[in-house]
Amino acid sequence: MVAAACFAWQPNTVASTGLDAPHATHGPAIFAHPPITPSLSEPDWDTQQQLRALEERLARLEQPPCDSACFDTEPQNARPKVPDGVTLEVHGRIHADLWAFPGDSPGVNGFETGDPDVSPQDRLGFRRLRIDVRGELPAGMLYKLETELAGGNESEFRDIYLGWKDLPWVQRVLIGNQKRPYGLDHLNSSNFNVFLERPFVIEGFNQDARRVGVSSYGVSDSKRWNWQYGLFNQRLIQDEGLYTSDHWQAQVAGRIANTAWWDSESDGANYAHWALAGTWANTDENADDDTPAGSGVNEADFRTRPEARTVRRWLDTDDIDGGDDYTLLGVEGVVNLGPLQLVSEYQNTWLNRPGLEDLHFHGGYVYLSYFLTGEHMPWNRQAGKLGRVKPRRNFSFGNRCGDRGCGAWQIAARYSYADFTDADVRGGIGESLTLGLNWYWSPNAKMQFNYIYGEITDSRLNDSNPAPDPPEGTLIIVTLRPTYRLVVCKEK
Repeated sequence: MVAAACFAWQPNTVASTGLDAPHATHGPAIFAHPPITPSLSEPDWDTQQQLRALEERLARLEQPPCDSACFDTEPQNARPKVPDGVTLEVHGRIHADLWAFPGDSPGVNGFETGDPDVSPQDRLGFRRLRIDVRGELPAGMLYKLETELAGGNESEFRDIYLGWKDLPWVQRVLIGNQKRPYGLDHLNSSNFNVFLERPFVIEGFNQDARRVGVSSYGVSDSKRWNWQYGLFNQRLIQDEGLYTSDHWQAQVAGRIANTAWWDSESDGANYAHWALAGTWANTDENADDDTPAGSGVNEADFRTRPEARTVRRWLDTDDIDGGDDYTLLGVEGVVNLGPLQLVSEYQNTWLNRPGLEDLHFHGGYVYLSYFLTGEHMPWNRQAGKLGRVKPRRNFSFGNRCGDRGCGAWQIAARYSYADFTDADVRGGIGESLTLGLNWYWSPNAKMQFNYIYGEITDSRLNDSNPAPDPPEGTLIIVTLRPTYRLVVCKEK
């Protein structure tokens, strides 16, 4: 805490008659020099010097001991002030998860522990524990700094960027760590997604989504169209901090989205959306040779967890030998009719391997959700993604539902499929069915429950531990996910 006070001291004055003023004993110590005897004659040189010194001391005393542009000196407003043209907001999220594995099999045991006889262990902890600072800067700039603390001593960063808004042609440009523009379920905030974890194919083809790059974001005047495109480095460095290699492993990626139908009379409760997204990525087929220090890795590697927070990835191609470049193409669609929503995506990836057989991986998902209490999933037309659910009546502890409200209740079901096996690469084929129940206490807090039944086959992970039965497992996941948004200061 910093406390500051600004004051001014007015010295005794000398009357125009030239009479001596009474000696002051309550002024600051800097005035305890020999008194100046006024004279009606022209002051000598020494007297002029003393007068100048006195004026300089008075000027210094009249200046506050702090920069008024940085601090508000009123006692009731003793806080830092934001300079003109700067805004500052502090946001945070807390996702606390409980994971249980009541059903297992030798195959699933091998995926997670490497031993067909040792089952996956239950887990309790923080899935996400984030805080970020964001806002605007002078000259039309903006910024965001986000950190992830859920790893304990191994903290990471997430969105870290500077940018410009309202630019001609390109509209908004961001430079830094940001999401690559493919996979609707990844572009949605984890605060707003209907299910706890993202589908196989969305996470497998775009692990953790964020990469360092430069990207442009735009929207049409009617808000019917929106787009994003950019240039990125493929390496995930939010837990490493640095990419080191003579091969840039660059990729270009883009997405064009369209809100095909928007019912303004229902205040956006009825709408339809579609989008196309894709990328071309230049991977390093000679990563070990290009980087003798061993820090370079061929980014032709697709892997994901089983739509649950396991320790290991149960679908994993590993680094693919000879992978030179790959192309991804995805299509997505959303139809929302009041409390009912249907969402689907499908993605294909073609990997080029000179001298070896080219590979094709693919997958998709479809889900249906419904609000029992009549709310709807909001849609952000400017970005082409889900918005924040607002219950008609927030839930409040200690009150009956009829008095204060029960929040919003939503049920959902999702089918997910991904095939990461082709030719000599056996990353696995995964299928899952997820049933979800979401209880929204307020726009900033909710409880989610997922029940997942799935099967993974044709994977290399159990080659050293062959299982007698097809690897399949049942997962039950319960998590509490409150999210809070706090604006500390927002001034222009």
